[in-house]
Amino acid sequence: MRILSIETSCDETAVALVEAKGGLKKPRFKVLKNEVASQIEVHRPYGGVEPGLARREHIKNLPAVCGSVVREKDWKDIDAVAVTVGPGLEIALWAGIDFARELAKKHKKPLLGANHLEGHLYSPLLSLKESEKNPKLPAIGLVVSGGHTILLALESIDRWKKIGETRDDAVGEAFDKVARLLGLPYPGGPEIQKVAEKGNAESIDFPRPMIHQRNFDFSFSGLKTSVLYYLRDKKLTSKLRADVAASFQRAAIETLVWKTIKAAWAHKAKSVFLAGGVAANKLLRETLSKRAKEEGLEFYMPEFKYSTDNAAMIAVAAYMNHEKGKKYRIKAQANLNL
Repeated sequence: MRILSIETSCDETAVALVEAKGGLKKPRFKVLKNEVASQIEVHRPYGGVEPGLARREHIKNLPAVCGSVVREKDWKDIDAVAVTVGPGLEIALWAGIDFARELAKKHKKPLLGANHLEGHLYSPLLSLKESEKNPKLPAIGLVVSGGHTILLALESIDRWKKIGETRDDAVGEAFDKVARLLGLPYPGGPEIQKVAEKGNAESIDFPRPMIHQRNFDFSFSGLKTSVLYYLRDKKLTSKLRADVAASFQRAAIETLVWKTIKAAWAHKAKSVFLAGGVAANKLLRETLSKRAKEEGLEFYMPEFKYSTDNAAMIAVAAYMNHEKGKKYRIKAQANLNL
């Protein structure tokens, strides 16, 4: 099955062409084209994403990005169009949905709605080779992004239950807020990672929220507030900025890793999935991978280019739902969840 997929949930205009096969028993994906038009420079002066600007940029970018992925003669080999219906910024989602509707109608192809978070969850499958076995199950999935921090227990590749999530700030949101406290530009995650490389991660003992509680929920607002209080009466030098960034990053990541491993113990998992925009963080990738292997767990994560928002993962989510007969309404659903 060949799927043209469109992603406009936030500030990335993305289109991909993906070949999918194997059904639910052995899903395999070949990314034929994967293009992303970033809006970071547009939103950076505002310190975050401006929804109206995001929509405008999506409308402007979609024809060009789509044109670089698929030509008129390619449509005869395309089986379906997929588009993100949520979660995300509602007016940004509508930009992609309206564009996808027009394409599907013009070329007489079925239109499949996709859940952005399911796209992230399934994104490690994009890196599986034909010769490799399926991930070992049951598994624990950690989905971390600017808007979500979720732990899932996967019974099978297409069945899971949510066992924990953030009670306030998502970890990506905490990175952005701490970056602003440190005078770093948007987006905060990559900036903190870069500055932290020059700092001492052991210099400040920031809290690891909720690690001693028996549940698998998260809370990052207190960690962010600890950074605020620590900086309140201090002059922000380059050294202090680097030390705070490194110490905060370590506290946040150790919290994520500890909760994930604890969930793996509790659910007798055989593997761990890491996905979402924050999965692009180098320290998180290295720390969770190392800890999982120490515990005898298989570890799966997407390539860096499939960690941040992209359309290839949307094709994967659409294909998996198509195979199990699950359908999403083709309308913007800003608060859609897993």
